[in-house]
This record gives sequence, C-alpha cells and structure tokens, in this order.
Amino acid sequence: MKETQFKGNFWSTDLTSTAGYDSIIQHLNDGRKNCKEFEDFLKERANIEEKYGKELINLTKKKPCGQTELNTLKRALEVFKQQVDGVGQSHIQLAQTLREEARKMEDFREKQKLHQKKVELVMDAIHKNRNLQYKKTVEAKKLYEQRCRDKDEAEQAVHRNANLVTQKQQEKLFVKLAQSKSALEDSDRQYQLNVGALEKIREEWQNEHTKACEFFETQESERINYFRNALWLHLNQLSQECVQSDERYEETRRSLEVCSIEKDIDFFVNFRKTGSVPPAPVVYENYYNTRRNATSTRNQAPAPGIGRRGPLPIPVSGPGDPDYATIDGYSLIHH
Repeated sequence: MKETQFKGNFWSTDLTSTAGYDSIIQHLNDGRKNCKEFEDFLKERANIEEKYGKELINLTKKKPCGQTELNTLKRALEVFKQQVDGVGQSHIQLAQTLREEARKMEDFREKQKLHQKKVELVMDAIHKNRNLQYKKTVEAKKLYEQRCRDKDEAEQAVHRNANLVTQKQQEKLFVKLAQSKSALEDSDRQYQLNVGALEKIREEWQNEHTKACEFFETQESERINYFRNALWLHLNQLSQECVQSDERYEETRRSLEVCSIEKDIDFFVNFRKTGSVPPAPVVYENYYNTRRNATSTRNQAPAPGIGRRGPLPIPVSGPGDPDYATIDGYSLIHH
C-alpha cells in the first residue's frame, strides 16, 4: 500500500489558499474530540461500575439469602455472599481504574492541544504575513502595469503628434513621456522588490508548512497509537474483571462441592430432634362399654394398700398362741 504523508498531499496551487492546512487542523481537532468522547465514555462506565459495585455490596448486607440454612450449605452460602461482596468491591476498584485512565486520556489530549496551538500560532503569523505581502505585490504589479500603459500612451502621443503640434506642445509631450518612464522605473523597481519579498516569505512559509505537516503527522500517529492502546487496555481491564469475578464464583463452587446432603440432614436431626417414639394408635371406645367397665372396676377394687401386696395369709394358730404372729414360718415376735 502506498505510504501517504501530510507534507506531500496538502498543497494548493493558490498561494494564499489554506485548504490543505485547514484540512489537517480539522482532522486533528476531530481526533481530539474523539479522544474526549472516549474519555467521557470511560467516566460514565466508571459511574456505572461504581453504582453496580455498591448495589452488590448493599445486597449482601441487607438482603437475606438462606439465613436459616444449616451446616455445609450454610457455609457455602456464607462463602457465596462473601464472594459477591468481593465482586462488588472489585467493580468499585475497576471504577477507580477507569477514572484514572480517563484522566490520563485528558492529560494526553490537553498536551497535544497545547503543542498544536504553538504550531498554529506560528503558521497563522506566517499566513498573515504571506497574504499581506501577496496583496502588496498584486497592488505593485497593478501599478507597474498601469505605468507601462501610461508610458506606451506617452510614446504613441509623441509619435502621433511629431509633425502636428507646436514646439511647445512637443516639449510637453516629451516631458510627459519622461515622467511616465520615470514612474515606470519606480513602479518596476517597487514591483520587483515586492516580488522578491514575497518569494522570500513564500519559501519561509513553504518550509514552515512542511515542518508543520511533519509535526502534525507525528502527532496524529501518536494520538492513534495512544487511543488504540487505551482502548486495548480498557478491554483488558474488563476481561480481568470477568476473570476475577469468575475466580470468586469458582470459590463458591468449591464450597458447594463439599456440601453434603447427608451431613446437613444428620445435623438437622441431631440438632432439632424431638423424640424417637411416635404416639399410640387412637382406638374406638364405645361409650356404654366404657361406663360398664368403669362400674365393674369400682366394685372389684381392693381395699387401699392391699392391691399391691396381695391377700392376707390364713393364720395357722389361735389368737392366743405365740405362733399366731407367724406367717409361713416367719415370726414377727422375737423370742
């Protein structure tokens, strides 16, 4: 592909034209405008990242998420909230990084603007001086051409009236011719001086225009390179944020891998159990049978204290006999 250069492609055949120069300046200004737009984009993206990060952090602090879970799943949820909080912090950090990159872009843009302004001031002065000298040269040329026509007319008047006028009139014609020749010489000399001055200024302008084109091309190359690298860095930062977020989510996944359904169920049973014996079956009870059974039970009820010990033994001796106090050979009377 053919290499293009500013200094070889922004000329004009019109000496006073600044079309090529203006085209370069417009392009450079548009380039700085594009940098400003990207700078504003980074700032807005930073605001979005910061807001998102803060909302994630507030979400982990204010919104419950499985707060009554137990054992291994509870620990996994705690890790999950910690990692989400970390993701929020990471987005806030990204916002700060983006603002720093926007500041760097602004510094670069302002630096280029300052350098361009210095060159523009030099070129504006040269353009002004060139145009002024060109105007003076054009005016000097017009005066010179007019003096040439005046001299020619004076010469023709002398030739036409050589034998038709008096001696005094001829003298006047020769005086006018001499004056026209003198005026022509003065205008010719002044015209040549102006042309020489203009040529000197033209060469100076051409050299400065060439140097300005080279400078502007270098500046534009630096701008494109800086802009490209800034965008590349921005994408790397976004990718890094995604990687960091995935690493945090992976930490949660690892905690879920050690989550045990059996352990959580066992933990709940041991922690909250209420007993291992279920209630007895509920049976049907006939009202009348229930009352009859209750009456029969009252009639057959033993005297208090006897029911637990059984019936009294039958004595084997008389009341007056010492053996009366024995029960099955066991005596309550000490001999």
